[in-house]
Amino acid sequence: MPFQIPDNIHPDCARLAWLIGTWAGNGHGEYPTIEPFQFGQELIFQQDGRPFIHYMSRSWIVDEKGEHVREAAQETGFIRPQADGSLEFLLSHNTGFVETWHGEIHPDQPRFEMTTDAVVRTQTAKEYVGGKRLYGYVNGDLLYAFDMAAMGQPLQPHTHAQLVRQ
Repeated sequence: MPFQIPDNIHPDCARLAWLIGTWAGNGHGEYPTIEPFQFGQELIFQQDGRPFIHYMSRSWIVDEKGEHVREAAQETGFIRPQADGSLEFLLSHNTGFVETWHGEIHPDQPRFEMTTDAVVRTQTAKEYVGGKRLYGYVNGDLLYAFDMAAMGQPLQPHTHAQLVRQ
């Protein structure tokens, strides 16, 4: 499904116009401290003409047949692209932590990469110290990868997914 650039998009957000909308699909997760898993996910990117994009994500664990097993992670936040091609991302999770991210929008391709600048955890959250995310628009789909440093482990792949515009 093709996307349309909103008439009211802020100039700083224009390079990320390909993100705007709802995406859904499936992904895979793994980490040394957990069993590998499959998940379904929905991402929503909204804008209202101001210099940010509102981001919401919800995911659920699925079995080998793709059937819903249980709810999983939720996160929400704001992507704040800057005129120089850099971006800031404020992100809050249902699992008890809040992050700030900094990154760069690729100048020639629809993709961006970012790393955590700070992580704040609640007293009951699991140990998580940082991450790296890559998002890209590939053949009409949204692909992403998330590397994580947590539970005493160094930064390494954790989740990746391929999502289709809804």
